[in-house]
Amino acid sequence: MQKEISSKPTEYPLLPEKGNEQIYQYIRGITTRILNTGKLTYRNEFPWEVKIIHDDKTLNAFCAPGGYIYVYTGLIKFLDSEDQLAGVMGHEIAHADLRHSTRQMSKAMGLTMLTQILVGQKQEELQQLAIGIIGLSFSREHETEADMASVNYLCGTDYNAAGAAGFFRKMEGQPSPPIFLSTHPNPNNRVKKIDEEKAKLTCSGGQTYNSKYVQMKNLLPK
Repeated sequence: MQKEISSKPTEYPLLPEKGNEQIYQYIRGITTRILNTGKLTYRNEFPWEVKIIHDDKTLNAFCAPGGYIYVYTGLIKFLDSEDQLAGVMGHEIAHADLRHSTRQMSKAMGLTMLTQILVGQKQEELQQLAIGIIGLSFSREHETEADMASVNYLCGTDYNAAGAAGFFRKMEGQPSPPIFLSTHPNPNNRVKKIDEEKAKLTCSGGQTYNSKYVQMKNLLPK
């Protein structure tokens, strides 16, 4: 999957790791904290590699099938605290860990047809299919599952487990929805459900790490 992304530098301009080691270490540290909660099915099966896309206009993140995580600089700069970013990343990690892309495609195409397509595709065609999976819209059921999983993941840390709700609250009043919301149905009660799940799980963490987050944001290219 990474090869397909890196082959489209105009569409996915990756932030070089050289010269940006600190911000990469920081984002990977958040990822590791989520992965090490012991609540993921594919913790050891997927590589869970992290890349940053240098695009300040896009408020988005996604996790490609197989555990390849991509976070846009636009999203990092837009958010206010580490728990908010951890909440969004937890949501995206959940999509991969819960195999939502595979389930969505199987539902749309039928498992037998999907298998025939995958077996019969040439390498170039498979790359195009992989890119298409990234933009696949998830069902409302899958979005709710990912939201609840994000709370569950963060509940196993000292973060505010409702970090994802902070993102949605911050989006209120924005002139136009970002890509994240255009591909992620956003019912009115989404924040409420996240907050309720945090209370239901009696999550005790409340850390937001605002100061550290601001420091890290300032390391990103202007």
